[in-house]
Amino acid sequence: MKQFFGMSQKGDLKEAVRGLKDPQLIMLMSNDKQFEAHVRELEELYPGVPSIGCIGMSYDTRVVENGVGVVAFQDGITAAANVLEEVNTMPVKYIRRLERDVEKVKAAGNDTICIDFCSGNDACVLTTIYSVLKKKDISLVGGTGDGGRVSANGRVYKEAVAYAIVKNQYGKVKAYKENIYHPVWKYRFIASKTDKAKYMIGELNGKSARQVYQSILKVSEQQITTQTFKNPFGRISGDEICIISIKEVDGDALACFRQVNDSDVLILLELGDYRRIVKETIQTIQKEFSRVSAVFSINCLFRYLLFSDNHYMQEYLQEMKTLGSHAGLVGYGEHYNNRFVNQSMTCVVFE
Repeated sequence: MKQFFGMSQKGDLKEAVRGLKDPQLIMLMSNDKQFEAHVRELEELYPGVPSIGCIGMSYDTRVVENGVGVVAFQDGITAAANVLEEVNTMPVKYIRRLERDVEKVKAAGNDTICIDFCSGNDACVLTTIYSVLKKKDISLVGGTGDGGRVSANGRVYKEAVAYAIVKNQYGKVKAYKENIYHPVWKYRFIASKTDKAKYMIGELNGKSARQVYQSILKVSEQQITTQTFKNPFGRISGDEICIISIKEVDGDALACFRQVNDSDVLILLELGDYRRIVKETIQTIQKEFSRVSAVFSINCLFRYLLFSDNHYMQEYLQEMKTLGSHAGLVGYGEHYNNRFVNQSMTCVVFE
């Protein structure tokens, strides 16, 4: 297969798709103001081609912050794109669409991936989607876009998840997740006075969550939302660490980007040697793939900000390019199989 990436920093879709011929799947990453117009225009340019889209930044060796980016797969894939609606209330109502698309592409675990763009309520969405995918051992990578809107096949949807089922006709596919944080085991907390709807942590070990975080890390209240780049919370789930980013301070409570429940056991995480970890991820992929046709990744917005603040983002994109064709989305939350993660990178590698 082949992966195409085109972009326009000024939001000119025709410029972004220049040279794109006979795509078999298109993924659109646009800006808030032009998103709906771009969705319509893309369908006019490539009628009937399966497509999904969201509002967000994109990249290959450069980052498109406020224009438009297009990723397309060509030559050797079979794809179906669709949407599950009412994700805030009842996404399972539309599950038959996904079941039909899995059947349509003759999906199998070793050569098929599900890529999704979501508008929100990610944990519920992933549980719903994975109830179908796990039956055939199909992996998933994806992320949350901005603005509460996604697109599928030329239409814009609110409160929805757009997905693409992609089968590689000439080789395997595999999903990866990269975590650049490690636990600080001496700091363990029991969460209480949580608010599921607002993703709020009221108390840690019976004390104000804000005050606990501040006292450990010696930061001001104003510094908390940037300190989370270095020290998010983590929740142990089997042999995995679920990263929980802090969104904002709300009085003595902390609002997060994923749900925390009463009695959840949390740990404090610390930023590791991300340059070394990125190199290790690349080495792992190179060992497991003798040849790579394409890599599509989702990087968390907080990783993008962290890397940019440390003048590493361009170096990171050049490092990933050593794998071959690499492109992706800057997301507001990352998806890996049935898990909704924060401050991570997830990707799919095509042989």
